[in-house]
Order: sequence, then structure tokens, then C-alpha cells
Amino acid sequence: MRAALSLLLAALAIHLVLILPAAPMPLPQVLSRTPPELPVLLALLCLGGGVARLAATLALSALAIQKLADLAMVSALGRSFNPVADLPLIDALARLIAGSFGRAAAIGAAAAALLAAAGIAAGLWWATGAWSARGWRPRHRILAALLAGLALIPALTGHVRAESSLYAISRYQTALRTADDLARLRQAAANDPFARREGLLGAIDRDVMVIFVESYGRASFSVPFHAEAHLQTLRRAEDRLAAAGLSMRSGFLRAPTRGGQSWLSHATFANGLWISDATRYRAVLASGRDSLFHHARRAGFRTAAVMPAITRPWPESATMGFDRVLAAADLGYRGRPFNWVTMPDQFTLAATDRLLRDPPGDAPLFVQVALISSHAPWVPVPHLLPWEDLGDGTEFDAMAQVGDPPEIVWRDRDRVRRQYRDAVDYALRTVMDHAARQGPEGPLLFILGDHQAAPGIALDEGPDVAIHVIGPEALVGRAAAWGFAPGLIPAPDSAAIPMDRMRDLILKGFSRPQEPP
Repeated sequence: MRAALSLLLAALAIHLVLILPAAPMPLPQVLSRTPPELPVLLALLCLGGGVARLAATLALSALAIQKLADLAMVSALGRSFNPVADLPLIDALARLIAGSFGRAAAIGAAAAALLAAAGIAAGLWWATGAWSARGWRPRHRILAALLAGLALIPALTGHVRAESSLYAISRYQTALRTADDLARLRQAAANDPFARREGLLGAIDRDVMVIFVESYGRASFSVPFHAEAHLQTLRRAEDRLAAAGLSMRSGFLRAPTRGGQSWLSHATFANGLWISDATRYRAVLASGRDSLFHHARRAGFRTAAVMPAITRPWPESATMGFDRVLAAADLGYRGRPFNWVTMPDQFTLAATDRLLRDPPGDAPLFVQVALISSHAPWVPVPHLLPWEDLGDGTEFDAMAQVGDPPEIVWRDRDRVRRQYRDAVDYALRTVMDHAARQGPEGPLLFILGDHQAAPGIALDEGPDVAIHVIGPEALVGRAAAWGFAPGLIPAPDSAAIPMDRMRDLILKGFSRPQEPP
């Protein structure tokens, strides 16, 4: 009796791995699955002994961990986990947890993940051992093989799908496609049609600021919960910018990522190649391709990156075309952090002006600024101060301590959505207020989202982000050829331009007329 119960429990453990979905689905649907692989595996364990046990344990453990990784990625980023390309995300996730909930929480999460993986492997080692050949008589092995053959009939006739087998094959094919895709990417990086072109960006007579607004996507326009706040902010900004003598055009871009990994959008925009995972990111950096900032440097601009989220060494920035990189420690912020967010966007923009633009240099500036106040965990949300009152950042200390901490707020999904909406609204108010203060002699601004928030927060599963071009009409008017509409609010049905086209559009659109590329 005890032996029969052990076999039943072991079969159930293997069954649960096989029916585990790779994307969220209702529990009754999960439990109704009938995996034809189960009797086959049990038969192979009966017939194959220790070798079959080891192989089955490794395969089932990898299958379970891959499915769990897919479940997490689909929930957070709206896509599955690519084992070839996404391993660096583990480090990024650890840093996000440490910044939002503390180092102890990050260590605890890492330990829990390792223990879970070890527990899965140990449990499956026991389960496969219970069905291994040890103690089985020859006639029992033959009977097990016959039963396995009968169990395969429904799968072979199409009545039951071997979901886990098909899933494993698809993940293997994804890995092969990723390797092939990387080879094509390296070739495209090497064959740059703008390499060594003269006259690029020659029509621009002022500073240029490319400002990424964290998690600012189409949801701010299409989802009523968010749009009721953000559209009102943008309409007020339109009136103020117009009164300041500035022109505006806006549209949508299709970003390469959702829910996180801002650096993929930064690289896609700058390099003119679709960079949707960490492996492609590293391949482009190693390719020697000229980014938008390389071209700007060649055109006589001083180039820089202002990155308040960078708190560790960033050696790869040396290949990106920046003359100067200002990370969090370089911006002079002495106030309290807003959990993971190192400093408010207002301070970042003021520091950019103070450190790079005042007084103006001998050459105009071409700078990337990555704002982060609207980055998760969106707690607490700062508010604008008079710009003349900004000092070393300690004036934000009271704001940084207001409200409940993330571990309280994140228990309520509706509350998290409100925090996200308010954080994006703060970011928009800040960046538009900064733009209006510059006036018609100020820089040419490209203000765009890096990606949408996770689907459960944005309430929109699409990848589109907004982009605004702000400055004098002589320059902003060139964006009309890209389909960008006047003002700060694109047409609701506007098609999104793939973000990897923007480098080439900017290089073409702002070249000197007498030297078209």
C-alpha cells in the first residue's frame, strides 16, 4: 500500500510539471489538461534505470524552471523568457528589488529562487526514482511499455496535444532563432548606410536634448483611467508652450520592450537597430556601429548622457558616443532617494542645465537624459518646486518620506495603478515646465517614453510610446514628414513608427539641404 501511494504521488509530481502553463490561465483549465507525455515518461523510467532517471530529472527540472520564468516574464513584461538573451535580467531584477525594498529583500528573493530551483530538482529526483527500474520485474516493464504505447494513441491521432513536448521544442527553436538573429544583427550593424556621411545634423543650430520619460506610453492617451489626468496636463502644457513661442509635433513609436529594460529602448533609438533583448544589446555595442551620438559628435556637438539611475560602473557607455556621462553620483543630489528612484526628475533636469548648459559651451550640446521618477515602485510621488528654490536636493527630503512604503502600496493593484498614473503625470508636468522655461532660444527637444508599464498597470498590452518634438518651428516642422501631428496630443489612431527608425529619420531630417544623405 505504501509503495502504491509513493508511485501515485511521484506520478502526480511529474504530472504537475507537465500541466504547468507557460502563461497565466484559469486554474480549472490548467487542471483539465491531460499530458500524454506522462505515461511515456513513466514507462521510460521503468525500462531505463538510472540513466533514464537522471535524464528525466534534468529535463523536467529545466522544463519547470523555464515555465515559471515565462509566467513571471509574461506577467511583468508581457513576453516569455528567452534563456539565450534574458539571463542578464536576473541582475537587473535584483538591483530593482534592492532599491525598492532593501538589500535584505533582494538577498531573500535570490535565496528563495535558488531554494525553489533546488526544491524542484530534489522533488523530481525523488519522483523519477520512485518509478525507476529498481525492483521492477520484466513482465511489469513490458506491461508499462504497452501502457505507454496505448497512451500515445490519442496524441498520435490528434485527440490530445503533447503540450509540454511542443513547448520544449518551441523554446529550443527560439534559442536557435536567437542565435541566427544575432548573426543578422551584426551584419546590419556593420552595413550602416550613414557611415562616413557628411552634413548630417547640420541644420540644427542649437542644443539638442533627447529626454526619455520612464513608462510613458500610449496608455496615457487611450486608457481612460490614465488619460483623464495626462491629457489635461498635456493640454495645459500646449497652451503654455505656444505662449512661449515654441512649436510642437507629436506621434507614437513602437518600443522594443514593455514593462522594463529601458536601456533597450535607449539603444534602439540611438543605434537605429531593433534591440529587444540583452544579447542583441551586447552584440550592437560590440559591433562598432555609429549611434546617433557618434554622428552628433562628428557634426560638432558635445555629447553627453545624464543617467540618474546609474549607480554602478557603466563601462559599456564608452562605446555609445558620449563625451561625458553623468551618473547618479555626478549630479550633486544630497537628498533622500524615493525608494529605487535616486532623485526627482526636476532635480535631474536642473542638474543637466547646471552641469552641461550653463554657461553655454563653445559647441552645442547633444544630450540624452533618462528620467526615472515614473519608474516602479512609484512611491512616493514628488511634486514640482519653484526652480529657483532647488539646491542640493535636501529640499525634497520631506516628499521622500510621505505615504506608505512600497510593501504596503503594492498589496493593492488599484492603488499601484493610481501611483503609476500620478508618477507619470508628475514627470510630464516637470518636463513640459522645463521646456516652457527654455523659450524659443532653448534646445530642440525630443521627449519620448521608453516603454509602456506592465500590462496589468498600464491597462494596455501594446508596446507603443509617445514622442514629442518641441522647439522653433523651423526645426519642429521637419517632423511633419514623419507623420507627427501638431501639438502634444497625437491623433488617437496614429500608426506607431518602429523606434529603430528614429535614428535615420533624425539624421535625414536635420541634414543640411545642400548635402542630402
